[in-house]
Amino acid sequence: MQLEKKYKFSHDRQLWRLIPDESGKIIIEERNTDTKEVFFNCLDIDSGNEIFSSFQMEEKFWIGVETIYKEIIFFHKYQKPEMPGHKGIIAFDIASRETLWTNSEYSYLFVKDEKIYCYESLFEGRKFYTLNYKTGEILEDLGNAAESVNSLMEEENSAEKYEDYVFPEVFDSAQNISDEAKKIINSFREERVIAGKIDFAVYSSLLIFNAHEVMPDGKLCNIFRACDIEDKTLLVDQILNKSSETFIPDSFFIKNDLLFVLIEKVSLVVYKIKS
Repeated sequence: MQLEKKYKFSHDRQLWRLIPDESGKIIIEERNTDTKEVFFNCLDIDSGNEIFSSFQMEEKFWIGVETIYKEIIFFHKYQKPEMPGHKGIIAFDIASRETLWTNSEYSYLFVKDEKIYCYESLFEGRKFYTLNYKTGEILEDLGNAAESVNSLMEEENSAEKYEDYVFPEVFDSAQNISDEAKKIINSFREERVIAGKIDFAVYSSLLIFNAHEVMPDGKLCNIFRACDIEDKTLLVDQILNKSSETFIPDSFFIKNDLLFVLIEKVSLVVYKIKS
């Protein structure tokens, strides 16, 4: 097993979200909480080549991404600043870099079979609709059919949607992984003072994990390692966060044969996994 470093992405802004799509792209959302600005970047997921960079909407901060569907990014605004509820749908075409349509009254739920499922908040309850994903035109007025809409949403968000991903799990001695993988993690833990959990994932003969080592000053050093389980070789030994007072979760994941690793919360490194 080998890891080939493909590219590194960083604008020295905090990486907020990484959103791969099914057409070979990844959207990277960056936020500057001091200046209250959000920036969106689109890369070719395999090469790292930028399709667009540091893009901003008219609203500079209170906006985020719902999903990407057929090379259209669906943005949302918020019901109120600093409140979590989403409101509004903005459809942005990646190829043309243009907004296709905007709806300020409805809130996005999910997309299925080229239909946007959304709802309008009423004084009592919600009213549901489907919209044409390209134009925003109302296709169906579903009334208050919350039960059927929720059922469709559960189908759309089933585990099958994420079958191309490997996300980290919390390691424990009863984990259903090989004895060799357990030995590697346990040996690492015995050599250091580790605080909190160890997150790990196994992909074929590749073992990846990260843990927080307690440093002499009491702060935490977040260490990432990638190892070949079969031949016991260390492929990557990387410090993800040099000095932290809190645990840094969700530091890596795999999609298909690409490994994504977050460093110091402002950099993304992508490796190609090769047998």
